[in-house]
Amino acid sequence: MAHNRTFLLVAPALVVMALLPLGVGGYILGLLTVAYYTAVFAMSWDLLFGFAGEVNFGPSFLIGVGAYIAALLNHYWGWPIPACLACGAIGAVIGGAVLAVPALRLSGPYFGLITLVAVLMLQNVIVLNAGITGGEIGIDIPDVLSIDEATNYYYAFAFMVVSGGILFGLSRSPVGLILQASGQDAIEAAALGFNVAKHKLTAFCISAFFSGLAGGMLIFYMGTASVGTVVDIAVGVNVIIAAVLGGRRTILGAAVGSIFLIGANEVLRPLGQLATFVVSAVALVVILFFPGGFLGNYLQTGGRE
Repeated sequence: MAHNRTFLLVAPALVVMALLPLGVGGYILGLLTVAYYTAVFAMSWDLLFGFAGEVNFGPSFLIGVGAYIAALLNHYWGWPIPACLACGAIGAVIGGAVLAVPALRLSGPYFGLITLVAVLMLQNVIVLNAGITGGEIGIDIPDVLSIDEATNYYYAFAFMVVSGGILFGLSRSPVGLILQASGQDAIEAAALGFNVAKHKLTAFCISAFFSGLAGGMLIFYMGTASVGTVVDIAVGVNVIIAAVLGGRRTILGAAVGSIFLIGANEVLRPLGQLATFVVSAVALVVILFFPGGFLGNYLQTGGRE
């Protein structure tokens, strides 16, 4: 039944989103383009947290590694965009594995703390090597995906749909079930013969791949890579809030939460600093009273109010 409800929600939404460039202007398309890349960040994060039960407080570490590798290769050596994206995604996986192998040996909050420290370290590396990375100002990128907003929109939309399909399918596969069992009770899962550390490392690497690839595509859309756009802790906080708002352990809910979060921030922009307060208050209410999130509560109630 849950699969039917998911289809009834997702299919019409995808049709509407595919037709949006025919009826809206470049401003809205640009806003949604960023939201779609953020959706991939959030869906990748939900795979690790929602199923493996590991709280990654530093998703922007993986995003930043992929983005900056791609940016530097294009800026200094003029590598084509596909090659830069591939290297960025691979670099994020390697960086994620180096971080996860020792971190997953720890229990409690230490895994989350290590991922958070990794973000701070990456920020310092970028700022201290400003002559190469551009520091806090950022680094310009010679090539961009497209100068046409509709084309950029479809790149982001297609990437979100494909990534979401893969991550959703993986979460419903035997691997996803093992991850879920490991996240709920690692000791019992190990007693049943499952290699908990191996499966959690796999989930982290998959999350790193999609995060790094999405980070690279985002900077090739924006034409610049900077700490504020892909590495800052605030970026990671938005990713986490989006995933929780959409619904933990739903994957697709993370995309819903991302679009809502980006859209709400833009609609409330005239309020200035108060906009952040309003959005944060809404997120807090949802987390406290609707812990299943938007999509999670919909699936649990069968779409009924």
